[in-house]
Amino acid sequence: MSHPAFESGCTAVITGAASGIGLATSKKLVALGMNVCMTDITEVALEAAAHEVRAAASKDGQVMDATADVSDLQAMTELDAAVRDRFGDVSFLMNNAVTRLDANTRENPDAWNRTVAVNIMGVVNGVLAFAPAMTAKPAPAVIVNVGSKQGITNPPGSKPAYNMAKAAIINYTESLQHELRNIDGCAVSAHLLIPGWTTTGSREHQQGAWLPDQVVDFMLDAIVGGRFYILCPDDEVTPEEDRRRVLWAAGDIADDRPPLSRWHPQFGDAFKAFKV
Repeated sequence: MSHPAFESGCTAVITGAASGIGLATSKKLVALGMNVCMTDITEVALEAAAHEVRAAASKDGQVMDATADVSDLQAMTELDAAVRDRFGDVSFLMNNAVTRLDANTRENPDAWNRTVAVNIMGVVNGVLAFAPAMTAKPAPAVIVNVGSKQGITNPPGSKPAYNMAKAAIINYTESLQHELRNIDGCAVSAHLLIPGWTTTGSREHQQGAWLPDQVVDFMLDAIVGGRFYILCPDDEVTPEEDRRRVLWAAGDIADDRPPLSRWHPQFGDAFKAFKV
């Protein structure tokens, strides 16, 4: 790594760290010699994950684990205080915690409310809790918010709440980075991680999907390269195909097509023939 935020002795905070990309990021950063605070809502899963990360640490005391509900701003503010009390300043914040609840657009208000609370406000709360101290210091620091390709292309299905929340994270993170780059002397940058098809949690790995380690390596290289939109490929969808899908989705507005025209029977052939 050639980014000063990831130097040995620096401190990272990762939400949703009990599995998947969050766990893989924790392992990668602790192996670089960083102090890592892992947080998740499920204590048993978090303890097991922290045990794995401690095994990858080069010295004792590098890993802190703390259960917290990211939808609770007070809990996140208390976590910020606890991390700084133990490790000092935070140089890397990854807002990765997520919930995936099924609900169509006309039902299940509890699922909608919980999705907004975790997937949107969980990210906002992470920034509200940690960013003030990060931006108050001259040292370089990085904030990564985890989005999704579904927040861009909005594929139809059983998770419109998830898609909506991830679309909001794109908008929020763009605004965050714009604000940060216009603060005189601020050395904090924000980045949007957009994973491709990734094997996470207890899912069985399938051919074509990336493993979390691959996503993390891609993310870290992109941060070093100064990229904001970290749009990850996988072994099934190439960067060229991602670009084609993103531009087609934007064209629904620019060209006044029906929404989600990629899946509209009258536009299927046009999408197949679409070239960029």
